[in-house]
Amino acid sequence: MNRQYASSLELLCRKLGVTFSNTKILNQALTHSSYANECKSGHKVHNERLEFLGDAVLDLIVSDYLYTKFSESPEGDLTKGRASVVCESSLAKVAAEIELGKYLRLGKGEAASGGRTRTSILADAFEAVIGAIYVDCGLEKTRQFVIANLEQELATLESGEYINDFKTLLQEEVQKNGDAKITYQVIAESGPDHNKMFEVIVQVNTETWGSGTGKTKKEAEQSAAKQALKNLKK
Repeated sequence: MNRQYASSLELLCRKLGVTFSNTKILNQALTHSSYANECKSGHKVHNERLEFLGDAVLDLIVSDYLYTKFSESPEGDLTKGRASVVCESSLAKVAAEIELGKYLRLGKGEAASGGRTRTSILADAFEAVIGAIYVDCGLEKTRQFVIANLEQELATLESGEYINDFKTLLQEEVQKNGDAKITYQVIAESGPDHNKMFEVIVQVNTETWGSGTGKTKKEAEQSAAKQALKNLKK
């Protein structure tokens, strides 16, 4: 590892908020198989093993978070929530935010074809970094890192945006306080037949909780339920 690359790893460590006792493992986490395959030395180390480990650790941390945070949610909802947080696009987004791509060691062909911004490579590298933190710093430090960096993605779970089924979420919230009747009513239609716009209100018993618009009645109902959930939290 040359001095310039070692300095860049120090900068990355500050971004990550992690102090490694062994920076070689971070170096491994950032080494793509394309770089290892081009390396002339006999020992070709890359990040796929750390990615495998990081994937499992990430699942554990997010599962534990969801299990604790949403104590009344059924297994199916927890599974959907976890899938939305640990999906490739979410991980790549977080990796891009910390500029992980610029620290990756890629083969010449991979680098030339845009590998530093490729979703799959960024997501895999982020998981490998999680694996490296776990090996070097332990589970608790890894948990802090994951929760801090996936904060925005985890926040969407509380709003229900990860499943976009606000009607179900509203029904669950209302039923926590006993039986209540939820109704949706179209109060206005506008536009030509090929481009209609519907306005809907949602009522709990006889009280209006929210309103919304959409190009279909179902879309307008979801919008109204979303507004009702926001009003309920206020």
